[in-house]
Amino acid sequence: MKTHSVEIGALKRELPVITVAPGVAVALLNLLGDTELTEEAAQVLAAKMPKGIEVLVTPEVKAVTLAHVISRILGIPYIVARKTVKPYMHQPVTREVLSITTGKPQLLVIDGFDIPKIKDKKVAVIDDVVSTGGTLRSLSSLITDIGGHVTATLAVFTEGDPREDVIALGHLPLYLE
Repeated sequence: MKTHSVEIGALKRELPVITVAPGVAVALLNLLGDTELTEEAAQVLAAKMPKGIEVLVTPEVKAVTLAHVISRILGIPYIVARKTVKPYMHQPVTREVLSITTGKPQLLVIDGFDIPKIKDKKVAVIDDVVSTGGTLRSLSSLITDIGGHVTATLAVFTEGDPREDVIALGHLPLYLE
């Protein structure tokens, strides 16, 4: 299997290169279950967090552990934008997004109970990898529509075209097959 070498803080990993669409492959970062890598990435990203951030928002699922550890380190609460409306949610607000990793439309959902935690607050979006920016655009639009102010985006890696709008620890190439 083809791999891509990365360094995050003091750690090194070999990421598997996985085909996600015809002719396109990515180096797959999966923080789920890799506590050591999640902790290291969170420490380095927390040190880069701009001053004044009041709440973190992350899309479900792969970046949730990262947001949790950054939240613990900095003492800043975090909110998870879910992928489906749950029966327990109160007046959820939704946005549709097309993600490069799934290739299918998905929802981003903020529970109405979380709106006061975001409204009129300086928000940092936390993600594992930002590629085309589709998730980032949809999540930022959702946060803005409920009254939050997205003032920073932090990710472990950017991917594809370089992005000046994301604070990241590195950059991953897209593999065109």
